[in-house]
Amino acid sequence: MHIEWKITKKRGYYRPALHYSVRLEEHEKALALPIVSIVSTIPQPEEDRQDYCYPGLFERAAEYVPTRFYTLEAPSHKGHSWTRTLTLPWRDNNDYPEVEQSFQLLRTALETEIEKADQSQPMCLNGSVKTSSAAKAMLAPNLLAERFLRLAANAAQTA
Repeated sequence: MHIEWKITKKRGYYRPALHYSVRLEEHEKALALPIVSIVSTIPQPEEDRQDYCYPGLFERAAEYVPTRFYTLEAPSHKGHSWTRTLTLPWRDNNDYPEVEQSFQLLRTALETEIEKADQSQPMCLNGSVKTSSAAKAMLAPNLLAERFLRLAANAAQTA
């Protein structure tokens, strides 16, 4: 797997944007992995569609405590890599250590799923069923009688 992310922010009271993509390698896709998702430690701001935050409002309020957190996802084996964009809360120091921590958690969850899928070993099972000895013994007298009658009929025609 390959996870890449980038945080960008305009000057001023604009909220930063987190852009991330997750790409599975071919050998990981070959395991038929499902979508893997985790609840991150990245706070989802109130009014996250608003790309700015004024002083004293939302995450810039004195008593602010985050109540919602983003879900991070990795695609299934059928999915293609994608880029997601998340709005981060405004911070005066532009420090977002939870971003890398959350991607470490996503990596761990994905590696756990890879390990579980790898435990499911390949197999090839062939089988056959034949007529039982008891059935053959039951059929034998009638089959033998039929053959004798056929032989007698052929012998009578050639004589």
